[in-house]
Amino acid sequence: MRKAGIVAGWAFAVGVAAWAVVRLFGLDGWYPAVQVVAFTPYAVLVAALGVPVLAWWKKWPEAAVAAVSAVVLAACVLPRAVTDGDALAGATGPTLRVASANLLIGGADPAEILRRVREEQVDVLAVQEMTPEWLAAADAAGLGDVLPQRFVAPASLAEGSAVFSRRPLADGGSHLMAFGWFQQVHAVITVDGVPVVLESAHPASPYNADVTPAWRSNLRKEPPATPDGSLRVLMGDFNSTLDHGLLRDLIDSGYRDAASVVGKGLVGTWGPYNGDPVPPVTIDHVLADRRIGVRAFAAFTIPGSDHRMIVATLVLPGTH
Repeated sequence: MRKAGIVAGWAFAVGVAAWAVVRLFGLDGWYPAVQVVAFTPYAVLVAALGVPVLAWWKKWPEAAVAAVSAVVLAACVLPRAVTDGDALAGATGPTLRVASANLLIGGADPAEILRRVREEQVDVLAVQEMTPEWLAAADAAGLGDVLPQRFVAPASLAEGSAVFSRRPLADGGSHLMAFGWFQQVHAVITVDGVPVVLESAHPASPYNADVTPAWRSNLRKEPPATPDGSLRVLMGDFNSTLDHGLLRDLIDSGYRDAASVVGKGLVGTWGPYNGDPVPPVTIDHVLADRRIGVRAFAAFTIPGSDHRMIVATLVLPGTH
């Protein structure tokens, strides 16, 4: 029994330490680490609960290793639950409300999405996994009346994408991500003289070892921010959390995660919500240029989809 206790104690401590190292240095680009790292917020809780247990058993070295690792993980995760003191980034211009929804291969309820668009006064809606059938159903439900401007690339299965807007859109188009995966649609919206480049983002899902290289390639090909150029907003299903190194690299190019800016970075956006025993993770994001302020963020359950619809209220820089 004593030997078993020693093995169990060190197994826990080393496991937590390894998780902290992988997360801290972004060593998650391989399967299955890419999936495991998505649950880092839960690892913080498990580590925090395990340390006092090890101390109770008087496993002092193991408790010390686990405690240090827990602090490292907590330092990585907890800031996204605290509002940024510079949330508005000094922006004094017009407000832009953006939303994103993964439609689960066209299964999401169009009427519910339109209801949220109306209630939240959404200016721009980005969707992923949009099929021709969903687009037809949404138009029949009145999508064109609420968001009359669009650039769309409907497709069968999960490849389709679109951007819908209340305001005119320009320079729109679509492109396939590397490895021939999902379409991404882009467009430019101008709000009170302030142009913003918009993109409906959808990198590949790293659901097994064979497609993880596509996930890596897709994330590396997401458009970086242009801090000295146009304002840019990426919104969509990134199939990545803020604990994935490649997504952090993208953000470091000059973006901010809207949810984290207002202290809601731990709000789960993907369940799945079909009864499977998998806790929610945060893989849907609005990434806004650092010059753009963030006033609010919310997530809403949409019948027919395993993702939640996310809505962010952005404040653009004022014109000079």
